[in-house]
Amino acid sequence: MEIAFIFIFGLLVGSFLNVVICRLKTPLAIIQGRSHCPHCQQVLKWYELLPLVSFIIQAGKCRQCGRKISWQYPLVELATALCFALSYWWAINYGAAPAGWWLKFPNWFLIVSLIKYFGAAAFLLVIFVYDLKHYLILDIVTVPAMIFALVINLSLNPSWAMLESLGFGILAGGGFFLFQYLVSQGKWIGGGDIRLGVVLGLLLGWPAVLVALALAYMAGALVGVALILTGQKKMSSQVPFGTFLAPAGFAALLWAGPILNYYLSVWR
Repeated sequence: MEIAFIFIFGLLVGSFLNVVICRLKTPLAIIQGRSHCPHCQQVLKWYELLPLVSFIIQAGKCRQCGRKISWQYPLVELATALCFALSYWWAINYGAAPAGWWLKFPNWFLIVSLIKYFGAAAFLLVIFVYDLKHYLILDIVTVPAMIFALVINLSLNPSWAMLESLGFGILAGGGFFLFQYLVSQGKWIGGGDIRLGVVLGLLLGWPAVLVALALAYMAGALVGVALILTGQKKMSSQVPFGTFLAPAGFAALLWAGPILNYYLSVWR
């Protein structure tokens, strides 16, 4: 029952994220103005805004003009719902609280942990989709994400050890991409990748950020080779690396610990 509620909540947040993604490239304010069809500009009624349900009932078309609705909308809603549900399941089953936190209701450690997971998923999904569509990672998304990651991690663990972990995370994440940017004079990666590296460093800390980088490069290599072999890309083609860093960051947020433990056990 709880997981179903979290899933529905994720669908609603995903619907809002679609608004954010679409309005980042327009003069429209994110929280002002009613949603409308991007083709005929018809203002949508409340029953046309039901996450996932409206898309299915309307067969993926606008009720007014009949033009196709982008698959981005249901996919972002579904992805957000799945990320939220997975985060909740992980937090309930594996999110052990450190000493000093109240373990009886209200379980504040669980609540703050869920805020961290849900917030991280939202920021990373926006970055993923926008970079995939426009080959851009915007400061208006990464800067708030940095602040969020710093505040939420210090709320969970206000200690010098956490500050050290986040500091080394920034050096590993942001420094790694800054080095590539300077060496290549901006030809290999863009400034957005550097800022996303800082976001991941603040979100994951050290050494979990290394897991995110490793997963992103492995996924990027596999997808890049596949695209080249199928003729969709060339060796010189630009690839939006944020589309690999963002999901790798979320995966590392949940599974960096088990991955690092397995890796270390293999080399012992």
